[in-house]
Amino acid sequence: MLRGLPDNIRRKVESMNSERQNPAFYALLVVLIFMSVGPIYLMLVNSFKLDVDIIGGTSGLLFLPTIQNYETALCDILWYEPEHLDFCSLKFGGAFINSIIIALISTALTLIIGCMAAYALVRFRFFGRDTVSLTTLMVRMVPPAVLLVPVFGLWNNEFCIDKETLVGAWIRDMFGGRGDVCLAGTHSGIILIYIAMNLPFVIWILQSFIVQVPRSLEEAARVDGAGPFQVFFKIVLPLIKPGLAAAAIFTFRIAWNEYLLASALSDRNTKTVPILIVNNMSEFNVEWGVIMATGMLLAIPPIIFTLFASRQIITGMTAGAVKG
Repeated sequence: MLRGLPDNIRRKVESMNSERQNPAFYALLVVLIFMSVGPIYLMLVNSFKLDVDIIGGTSGLLFLPTIQNYETALCDILWYEPEHLDFCSLKFGGAFINSIIIALISTALTLIIGCMAAYALVRFRFFGRDTVSLTTLMVRMVPPAVLLVPVFGLWNNEFCIDKETLVGAWIRDMFGGRGDVCLAGTHSGIILIYIAMNLPFVIWILQSFIVQVPRSLEEAARVDGAGPFQVFFKIVLPLIKPGLAAAAIFTFRIAWNEYLLASALSDRNTKTVPILIVNNMSEFNVEWGVIMATGMLLAIPPIIFTLFASRQIITGMTAGAVKG
């Protein structure tokens, strides 16, 4: 296969193939794989154990597998009543739907707003452009815990519709509830704070992809009669698809796993799966098997979403590699 190559290139390739890899590289690779797969394996194994086996320290293979933990976690959506349960107290189905709604909508809106803002910061010239670009990155450095008290106060007091007003009375008559109509305890309130939290990161990461899009392509499209929105949606977006997929993966995972802000802004009708897992722990009883089973169920959607988005990254990279 190397006969058609020049002599210097062929010798270099042969020397690279003949070199033996440092054993430390494989040792480091094994350690990284163990650190990544080990916790998932332990959580998977313990999800099929009873609490007695988990607390008793039974070895990984010497136990009788059971699906009781998954039945307890999914009791509100199963078509049958588990025999070991007298009452279904864990509402995983409702929390799972809340997490899906909040994560998908916040991810979609963040990408839509973020890609437009990133394009404006890269392509348009206006006063304070560099300051705005730097500020977006600095805002992302603010820990979510710092925003907890201010957001909770604003969502409960400032951004409320008084129940005495016409709109507030109509909402309460239609959907029930008491008091003023506020953002706290609603899907919209959690989605808005997730958009504000993830938007700076999306803008920052998409700027590096938009910079690599040649201006000549956009100018050629304008010469052919394309408008600004046509240039953006038909020329720029297809070329930055790997960046959009990468930003979507990080945004979805942050929105899916976030606990601190969701615990303060949600109520019993809008709580997400991370809140459900923590609420399953009490001072006197910790159902480790149910927690492990719920954790495994919590990990499935991000894995599926990451695999789907990763295909878009690979497609975009290979498409760019064969363009002349």
